[in-house]
Amino acid sequence: MKWLQKIMLGRNGGDQLCMGLLLLGLITTIIGNILKLPIINYLSYIPIILCIYRMYSKDLTKRRMENYKFMILISPLYSWFSVKVSKIKSKKSYKYFKCPNCKQELRLPKGKGKINITCSKCSTKFMKKT
Repeated sequence: MKWLQKIMLGRNGGDQLCMGLLLLGLITTIIGNILKLPIINYLSYIPIILCIYRMYSKDLTKRRMENYKFMILISPLYSWFSVKVSKIKSKKSYKYFKCPNCKQELRLPKGKGKINITCSKCSTKFMKKT
Protein backbone atom coordinates (compact mmCIF):
# COMPACT_ATOMS: atom_id res chain seq x y z
CA MET A 1 0.00 0.00 0.00
CA LYS A 2 2.98 2.30 0.47
CA TRP A 3 3.63 2.25 -3.28
CA LEU A 4 0.12 3.58 -3.96
CA GLN A 5 0.64 6.34 -1.40
CA LYS A 6 3.88 7.31 -3.13
CA ILE A 7 2.18 7.41 -6.54
CA MET A 8 -0.75 9.52 -5.29
CA LEU A 9 1.40 11.94 -3.29
CA GLY A 10 0.65 15.48 -4.53
CA ARG A 11 -2.09 14.31 -6.87
CA ASN A 12 -5.81 15.13 -6.88
CA GLY A 13 -7.31 11.70 -6.27
CA GLY A 14 -10.99 10.91 -6.47
CA ASP A 15 -13.61 13.55 -5.71
CA GLN A 16 -17.31 14.14 -6.40
CA LEU A 17 -16.77 15.21 -10.02
CA CYS A 18 -14.71 12.10 -10.62
CA MET A 19 -17.48 9.92 -9.23
CA GLY A 20 -20.00 11.76 -11.42
CA LEU A 21 -17.85 11.15 -14.50
CA LEU A 22 -17.56 7.45 -13.66
CA LEU A 23 -21.32 7.23 -13.19
CA LEU A 24 -21.89 8.99 -16.52
CA GLY A 25 -19.52 6.55 -18.23
CA LEU A 26 -21.28 3.58 -16.67
CA ILE A 27 -24.74 4.84 -17.66
CA THR A 28 -23.70 5.51 -21.28
CA THR A 29 -22.12 2.05 -21.46
CA ILE A 30 -25.35 0.43 -20.25
CA ILE A 31 -27.43 2.49 -22.70
CA GLY A 32 -25.06 1.57 -25.55
CA ASN A 33 -25.34 -2.11 -24.70
CA ILE A 34 -29.14 -1.98 -24.46
CA LEU A 35 -29.53 -0.10 -27.75
CA LYS A 36 -26.78 -2.18 -29.45
CA LEU A 37 -25.00 0.99 -30.65
CA PRO A 38 -21.20 0.66 -30.51
CA ILE A 39 -20.70 4.43 -31.03
CA ILE A 40 -22.31 5.10 -27.63
CA ASN A 41 -20.02 2.51 -26.05
CA TYR A 42 -17.00 4.30 -27.53
CA LEU A 43 -18.30 7.66 -26.32
CA SER A 44 -18.61 6.24 -22.81
CA TYR A 45 -14.80 6.04 -22.62
CA ILE A 46 -14.50 9.84 -22.69
CA PRO A 47 -15.81 10.52 -19.15
CA ILE A 48 -13.83 7.56 -17.78
CA ILE A 49 -10.61 8.87 -19.34
CA LEU A 50 -11.36 12.36 -17.99
CA CYS A 51 -11.85 10.88 -14.54
CA ILE A 52 -8.51 9.06 -14.66
CA TYR A 53 -6.81 12.24 -15.89
CA ARG A 54 -8.33 14.24 -13.02
CA MET A 55 -7.31 11.61 -10.45
CA TYR A 56 -3.65 11.66 -11.46
CA SER A 57 -3.44 15.40 -12.09
CA LYS A 58 -0.97 17.41 -10.01
CA ASP A 59 -2.68 20.75 -10.70
CA LEU A 60 -4.69 20.70 -7.49
CA THR A 61 -6.04 24.26 -7.69
CA LYS A 62 -7.67 23.72 -11.11
CA ARG A 63 -9.10 20.32 -10.12
CA ARG A 64 -10.52 21.70 -6.87
CA MET A 65 -12.07 24.63 -8.72
CA GLU A 66 -13.65 22.23 -11.25
CA ASN A 67 -15.04 20.13 -8.39
CA TYR A 68 -16.33 23.26 -6.62
CA LYS A 69 -18.21 24.39 -9.76
CA PHE A 70 -19.62 20.89 -10.19
CA MET A 71 -20.84 20.83 -6.59
CA ILE A 72 -22.54 24.22 -7.03
CA LEU A 73 -24.25 22.88 -10.16
CA ILE A 74 -25.37 19.62 -8.55
CA SER A 75 -26.38 20.98 -5.11
CA PRO A 76 -30.06 21.72 -6.01
CA LEU A 77 -30.48 18.14 -7.21
CA TYR A 78 -28.77 16.82 -4.09
CA SER A 79 -30.97 18.88 -1.75
CA TRP A 80 -34.16 17.85 -3.63
CA PHE A 81 -33.14 14.19 -3.33
CA SER A 82 -32.34 14.48 0.39
CA VAL A 83 -35.75 16.10 1.07
CA LYS A 84 -37.49 13.23 -0.72
CA VAL A 85 -35.49 10.64 1.25
CA SER A 86 -36.32 12.32 4.57
CA LYS A 87 -40.02 12.39 3.61
CA ILE A 88 -39.96 8.67 2.89
CA LYS A 89 -38.21 7.94 6.20
CA SER A 90 -40.72 9.98 8.20
CA LYS A 91 -43.80 8.68 6.36
CA LYS A 92 -44.68 6.27 9.20
CA SER A 93 -45.10 9.00 11.81
CA TYR A 94 -46.00 12.12 9.81
CA LYS A 95 -48.48 13.10 7.11
CA TYR A 96 -47.82 15.92 4.63
CA PHE A 97 -50.41 18.45 3.46
CA LYS A 98 -50.29 21.48 1.17
CA CYS A 99 -51.92 24.72 2.17
CA PRO A 100 -54.80 25.47 -0.25
CA ASN A 101 -53.92 29.17 -0.27
CA CYS A 102 -50.11 29.46 -0.52
CA LYS A 103 -49.14 25.83 -1.37
CA GLN A 104 -46.79 25.68 1.63
CA GLU A 105 -46.08 22.08 2.63
CA LEU A 106 -47.07 21.25 6.20
CA ARG A 107 -46.02 18.21 8.25
CA LEU A 108 -48.41 16.85 10.87
CA PRO A 109 -48.21 13.81 13.16
CA LYS A 110 -50.31 10.82 12.11
CA GLY A 111 -53.17 9.42 14.15
CA LYS A 112 -54.62 12.67 15.55
CA GLY A 113 -57.95 12.33 13.75
CA LYS A 114 -59.69 15.24 12.04
CA ILE A 115 -57.95 18.46 13.09
CA ASN A 116 -58.02 22.14 12.27
CA ILE A 117 -54.72 23.11 10.59
CA THR A 118 -53.35 26.65 10.56
CA CYS A 119 -50.73 27.40 7.89
CA SER A 120 -47.58 28.84 9.42
CA LYS A 121 -46.89 30.99 6.36
CA CYS A 122 -50.23 32.61 5.49
CA SER A 123 -52.34 31.74 8.60
CA THR A 124 -55.05 30.06 6.48
CA LYS A 125 -57.15 27.57 8.46
CA PHE A 126 -58.44 24.31 6.98
CA MET A 127 -59.59 20.89 8.21
CA LYS A 128 -57.87 17.60 7.35
CA LYS A 129 -57.82 14.08 8.71
CA THR A 130 -54.44 12.82 9.90
